[in-house]
Amino acid sequence: MPLKQYGVLKGKAINKIIGQGSSPHYEVHLIDDTTDYRIAINVKSDLAPSELLYLIVDDFQHPILEKLGNLATGFTALQSAPNKMALDFIRGNLFDAKQMRPLPYNVPGPDNDLNEKIDAYVQRAIGDEKASIYALGERWGPEAAIKDKYFGFLPGNGIHDIHMNQGNVGKFVGDDGVWQDGGLLFHFPKIEKIDAGVSAEVWPEQWVAVFLAFQSQAWHTDDQTGHTIPDSPTQEASIQIVAALINPEGDDPGLETVTLINLAPSIVELSGWFIADKNKTRSAIKNLKLNPGATGVVKLDGKGAQLGNSGGIITLLDPAGLKRHGVSYTKEQAKTGWTVLF
Repeated sequence: MPLKQYGVLKGKAINKIIGQGSSPHYEVHLIDDTTDYRIAINVKSDLAPSELLYLIVDDFQHPILEKLGNLATGFTALQSAPNKMALDFIRGNLFDAKQMRPLPYNVPGPDNDLNEKIDAYVQRAIGDEKASIYALGERWGPEAAIKDKYFGFLPGNGIHDIHMNQGNVGKFVGDDGVWQDGGLLFHFPKIEKIDAGVSAEVWPEQWVAVFLAFQSQAWHTDDQTGHTIPDSPTQEASIQIVAALINPEGDDPGLETVTLINLAPSIVELSGWFIADKNKTRSAIKNLKLNPGATGVVKLDGKGAQLGNSGGIITLLDPAGLKRHGVSYTKEQAKTGWTVLF
């Protein structure tokens, strides 16, 4: 069954412990105004291959950030559904899965293992009194009579499963679900420095995202259960979304467009494929065939998929309904009359 208490924990990091031992987790001591928590982050898999897939995006931009940034500190339960701040590595178009790389948790030398990659941002967050950490996953506790085994606070309390939580194998299949993936986000507010009242330097606001997955997990899963879809493609298609006119001048319906490119060395027939919006509403692609290296424009008629001007996602689905590519855009990118390049 899916995670029982899925949600997001927001707070201030004050301490950390590097992952080690037989089942290593990178541990973070987090606090809000009244409560202590521990974030337990897997840095090694129990299943072979043991190295986790990881991706760190140090300039993360996604429409989800506007809602997350307005949360109060502490734990907030989230509904496992689109547009509810929940994460889904497949359906949420958070990142390009092909950019994830396997990395051991403990390798001699500086800045070359997963512990150290995470530690760099946690230490920065500890040193910045205005920085916040957002951990998405499953909560445990509060455990009234049990002290935290790493940081000693009482009651024991925290969040784990800070990784992909679908497409599992073996004993972990029971954890499968959609819109319940874990993730670690760092928010560093902008800093203004005034020099003798004459000039000002500005360090811009920054969001950093850490995404983790197990190599044993699948990237095509059932939209209801999160279980692996048997015999599904192992890679995304050669067709990719490269641009979109999200906010055309005048009334949007019937004027929004999505531009596709064919990266393959052969002709691809796209009739019967779909464009889907953030609500998973679809528009069928008709009469579109792309030569090698060619681009094609899909015009949305306003009756199916619609590209909201406040940020959203655009997904390319094949005739079987499997995701083949996806992108996201923010409110700031949806400028009137401008085409967004992905």
